[in-house]
Amino acid sequence: MTARFARTALTTTIAGVALASTSLGALAAQTVTVGHTTSDNSHYSVGVDAFKKTLEELSGGEFAVEEHPSGALGGERAMIEGLQIGTIDTIITSTGPLGNFVPETYVLDLPFLFADYDQARCVLDGEIGQDLLDQIGQNNLVGLAWTENGFRHLTNSLRDVKTPEDAAGLKIRTMENQMHMAAFEEMDVHPTPMAFPELFTALQQGTVDGQENPVSVILTSNLWEVQDHMTLTGHVYSPAIMLASPVLWDGLSDEQKGWFTQAAKAGAEATRAEVSRLETEGVKELKDRGVTVVESVDKSQFQEAVEPSYSVYTDQYGSEMLDKIRNSECLASS
Repeated sequence: MTARFARTALTTTIAGVALASTSLGALAAQTVTVGHTTSDNSHYSVGVDAFKKTLEELSGGEFAVEEHPSGALGGERAMIEGLQIGTIDTIITSTGPLGNFVPETYVLDLPFLFADYDQARCVLDGEIGQDLLDQIGQNNLVGLAWTENGFRHLTNSLRDVKTPEDAAGLKIRTMENQMHMAAFEEMDVHPTPMAFPELFTALQQGTVDGQENPVSVILTSNLWEVQDHMTLTGHVYSPAIMLASPVLWDGLSDEQKGWFTQAAKAGAEATRAEVSRLETEGVKELKDRGVTVVESVDKSQFQEAVEPSYSVYTDQYGSEMLDKIRNSECLASS
């Protein structure tokens, strides 16, 4: 073999190895699972799309995002447990079951805490929201970003509800959240906690009379098929949150953590925009689908009825965080 031939062969071999390595690198993108309980056309899914696009672009394809909607990975509580042991990478969840793991977040589930979206988003995007994310980080979970469900409203299959008295006696599915359950009990409603993937069948079979969720969830989960009456109570602002597994997080470099945080914020922004759109257009669509909607609600009656439920929170956790929210500039400026 001549020296020239040997050099050519060596060059060709090195080029081939480099090409093979590049191909293998492209194939070896780390898959990141994202689980949630709503449908693949929901506001959560809109957020996942933005998260996926941003993370894959920032990482140059180092990470590939795989969405698992409609409770494919379990209910919200089960998915949070999956994060803690590392069987799930990331999820988007309501705060409903989160208080079982991070009690400090229960404050966000108090009824009529926020008057509108501006107040709620201002609080969560500021120092208070960051403080709560830090608290989550001390409980074997990683809080990436606050996102959104929206203001929760009451639906049922039996009758119009215009006052708290009208709701008395109804069996209403709630999240596994003691704050929500206590509030409904004050109205003589029978709260029935269950995982969201079980809800549609429970309504269909009459196991429960109704449920409470934001317009975005009611619409995209087709709950209008099994619910005839809706009341725009807006009784609780329901944030959502994107959480990551500490098992995933601890294996990331600082640069990679920055990508995930930035992508989560992009997802949250897209989700909030979709919630705002559905809040505006969704009520009309629900009416068009045959749901009777009580729009003019004297919220002060409902607020007065559920006020005693605040003691469930303050007796256990004190009033420091509640007072901080009530005295924040976000609420004072509205």
